[in-house]
Order: sequence, then C-alpha cells, then structure tokens
Amino acid sequence: MRGDLAVPIPLLLGFLLTLVRVSGVFVFVPMPGASSSLGPARVMLSLGMTIALFSHWPRVDGTPSVESFVMWIILEAALGVGTGLAVAFLMEALALGAQIIGLQAGYAFASTVDPNTQADSTVLVVLSQVAAGLLFFAMGLDHQVLRILARSLETYPAGSFTLSRGAGEHILLIGSVIFSTGLRLAMPMIAILVMLDISLALLGRVNTQLQLLHLSFPVKMLVALGLMGSLAMMLSTLFRLSATSTFGAARGLIAH
Repeated sequence: MRGDLAVPIPLLLGFLLTLVRVSGVFVFVPMPGASSSLGPARVMLSLGMTIALFSHWPRVDGTPSVESFVMWIILEAALGVGTGLAVAFLMEALALGAQIIGLQAGYAFASTVDPNTQADSTVLVVLSQVAAGLLFFAMGLDHQVLRILARSLETYPAGSFTLSRGAGEHILLIGSVIFSTGLRLAMPMIAILVMLDISLALLGRVNTQLQLLHLSFPVKMLVALGLMGSLAMMLSTLFRLSATSTFGAARGLIAH
C-alpha cells in the first residue's frame, strides 16, 4: 500500500510567505558574477535560506481568503525589498562618489564593460563596485543581512507586518546614505581638483605663451590617481561607518 504525500495547507502558506520575504531581500543584495548566472543563484539561495529558517515559519490558522493572502504577499515583499534595498544603497554610495570624481578628473571619457550588468560604465565606477563588493564580504556584512532577516521573522512573523509612518522614515534614512557617503568620498578630491584648475588658470594668465589646455587633463588625471591611492586607506573606515548607519536603520525597520 503506497502512502500519499500530503502537505498541510498552513505549512505550505507559511513556506510561501517566508519565501517571498527572503526572495525580496536577495533580489537587491549584490552577488559577484555575470548577470546571466545571477538568476539561478538567487533562486537557489532564496530556497536554501527559506528551508534553513523552517523554525521561523509562521503558523497560519485556517485557510485565509484570497484577498488576505494577496495582501500578506505584498507586505512580505515590501519588507524583504526594503531590507535588500538597504544593502544596495550602501553599495551604490561608493559608485556615486566614483562617478562624481571621474567626471571632475576626466576619467568619464573612458568606459569599460561592467561585469555585473554587461553595460558600459566608467573605469572608476567599475572599480568602486568591485571594491564595495570586496569590503562587503571582508567586513562580514553578509552575516548582518542574515541576522536581520532572521530577526525580522522573530519580530514580525510572516503575514503580520504592517506598513507605518516609521517604516517610511527608516527607508528614507537608508536612501540618504547614498548621497552622504558619496559626497564625503568625493568632496576632498573635488576641492583639490578645483584648486588645481585655479592654479593652472592663474599660471596661464601670467604667461600667455604656455599652452596649458593640453596639459590640464593629464595633470588632473595623475593628481586624481595619486589622491585615490592615498584615500584608499580611508575607504574601509568610511564604508564601515556607512554600513553601521545603514544596518541600524534596517534594524529600526523591523523593530516594534
């Protein structure tokens, strides 16, 4: 006599709600590799994390209506996407700073292929994304993402999260990290490059026979390259401070 495999409806609903939240997180969490291989990797990672969090699956009483279940799915996706965006904003902060620096230093004229998106990007933006990915894993921030995910299932079991004004404020605080970190990274170099432009302009004014226009771009690129080398030692400190602010806001999003 063969036995039939029967999955209880409440258990299946708990699995689906948890999977939606976990998938929302890993949609935006950066993963190394080409874009063609990201889809299967994210799917398998989401399924593995959902199964690992079996003890945190919600206990759904009865069979909810279709409208209630759809609303639960939307709220779970919103919470997961909000947590994933916190990490994505942190990574994009360095890319914003590199974009500002590259535009002022003249590196915006050269482009290369971004291995993550397969699109044309400037050299400094690609380097900043690689550096941000290395710092993300070197500092153990991937562990922080998993802790926040597990904590969110304890604080808000799947199907119990509700949007509030406080949640919106935390998301806005997370989004502000892009501009604050990017400007803090770019402003010292922009100030020095502006002083260099003024110096070259005054030198050309004093001696009109000097053709400094052809030398301005190479000089600015060399100076920017030297400054970036000196500021590289401070990049980890700036990234750690930004990560502390970002994950603090993400924890506030899941706190009662």
